Amino acid sequence: QVQLVESGGGLVQPGGSLRLSCAGSGLLFRLYAMNWYRQPPGKQRELVAGITTGGRTNYADSVKGRFTISRDNAKNTVYLQMNSLKPEDTAVYYCNAYLGAPMGRDYWGQGTRVTVSS
Repeated sequence: QVQLVESGGGLVQPGGSLRLSCAGSGLLFRLYAMNWYRQPPGKQRELVAGITTGGRTNYADSVKGRFTISRDNAKNTVYLQMNSLKPEDTAVYYCNAYLGAPMGRDYWGQGTRVTVSS
């Protein structure tokens, strides 16, 4: 059974930092592209950052220069370092593991809440 378990969310003041972690089990982690999505209150889920199996990264424009995604295949874990947090970063953050065709696998964590407020 595949599990993705996020941790590290919480309440932080504007300008602060948090590091989210997502630990995977039950899958060949190194074969999966890993992504972080978020869903702000009342809005649709959006892609925040992604990292390929080879370590290439991509970011939403809104977080470029502030967030950094990384992965440790030995620990089956992906991270999202979030700096200079803004109130608009408030959301539930979800970890996603994606394996493209022909296998076509797509797994999600349960989410971790991040609140940026003074």
